[in-house]
Amino acid sequence: MNSSWCRGRGDACRRVMKSQRAATPSSERILRASISAYDAASQHSVLISARTPGGALPTPISDSALSIALGAETKQQAAYGNFVDNLRLYVRGGSGGMGLPRMGGQGGNGGDVWVVAKKDLTLKRIKDRFPHKRFIAGAGFNSSIRALKGAKGGDVEVVAPTGICVTTDDGRLLGELDHEGERVLVARGGLGGSFHSGFLPSKGQTQHIRLDLRLIADLGLVGFPNAGKSSLLTALSHATPQIASYPFTTLRPEIGKVMYEDHKQVSVADLPGLIEGAHMNRGMGHKFLKHVERTKQLMFVVDVCGFQLASKTPFRSAFEAVQLLTKELELYKEELLSKPAILVVNKMDLPDAEEKLSELETQLENQEESSHFLPEDMIPKRFLHFKHTIPVSALTGLGLPHLKTVIRESLEEQEAIKSERQLIEKLEELRKEIPVASKPVWGQPRSGPLNWN
Repeated sequence: MNSSWCRGRGDACRRVMKSQRAATPSSERILRASISAYDAASQHSVLISARTPGGALPTPISDSALSIALGAETKQQAAYGNFVDNLRLYVRGGSGGMGLPRMGGQGGNGGDVWVVAKKDLTLKRIKDRFPHKRFIAGAGFNSSIRALKGAKGGDVEVVAPTGICVTTDDGRLLGELDHEGERVLVARGGLGGSFHSGFLPSKGQTQHIRLDLRLIADLGLVGFPNAGKSSLLTALSHATPQIASYPFTTLRPEIGKVMYEDHKQVSVADLPGLIEGAHMNRGMGHKFLKHVERTKQLMFVVDVCGFQLASKTPFRSAFEAVQLLTKELELYKEELLSKPAILVVNKMDLPDAEEKLSELETQLENQEESSHFLPEDMIPKRFLHFKHTIPVSALTGLGLPHLKTVIRESLEEQEAIKSERQLIEKLEELRKEIPVASKPVWGQPRSGPLNWN
């Protein structure tokens, strides 16, 4: 609609624009919201494809839908949905109370500000309930004739969800809250006036802090867009993430629970698809990569037929996708590669899938030699050696029972190794605490009095 026509027409223009939005097909509205957020950061024109009903190779979506998707200017936060995983707060400890010089009275200390962990809470609820995002503790009470020692000011508790890292603006870690009831001091109250300060109080600590949510899950799904991570999570668990046959459907992290017959549960985090350059925060990379840090294990999900992110970017085979994902994790935080990893090769229902799987397995057996044809900036310093490579089809259910078994066995094996390591460490600590008795040297008289009885 012409902006000059709208100028000065107010409500009439808004009604026409609303009717036009309502007429837009739902798939195009989803494309408009999703692709603009990812593509704004990467400056790519995204190649969109859809699976045909018969399970054939992907086919392009209509040019009209593509032009609507690429022409939208939705903000990054809008596409990230209502999910909030980072919140900046202003906190200030209370000022101390005045002392009483003529009586030697001491003012009360100012109140402190704490962040306390609580389950079943979200950062969005904090943001909505406290839009000002300012938390100031109470001031200490002045010393008086009736109460020479002034009372302490009231503390303020900021209730936050579990899985929170509390940091200052300059990145200094104040604490991590992984379990309900844990608390961390973020702003200390000022001291009350006393003889040492000339009976003058001090101000409370003031700073900005960040509450950074990092999902805690047993398993984290890592892959490029449209690899089928959301479909896989739905097939394995009771989660209901948004699923479609075009890239960038998942706009926020989703956690599902894999249930077993003996009521054992395994939590799986579906993270939005990464793009090349995610370690440089391209395509909101840091927002998603940070959630991988607290998962026990990684599950790489790749399309057996490969993937092409954009029309101007090269096609990536399944093997190239594995190496690129490894490289992105390595560049973001190399310690992530020390986590146990499972490789899931998805979309085995597509034509020529068996042949391409065989080629991938051959390349994975000798990754160093198979990577010679890749550009140097794509080759990771350290290759990931997957203990399990599981071919599946999230669409038909092929291989999913075996995958569930492998997931559980891998996690139980990791837990057993961890328990054994902790037991060895405890034994070493006990060994250090027990004093070693000195042995007498043969032929030397024994020190101390002899007992002849």
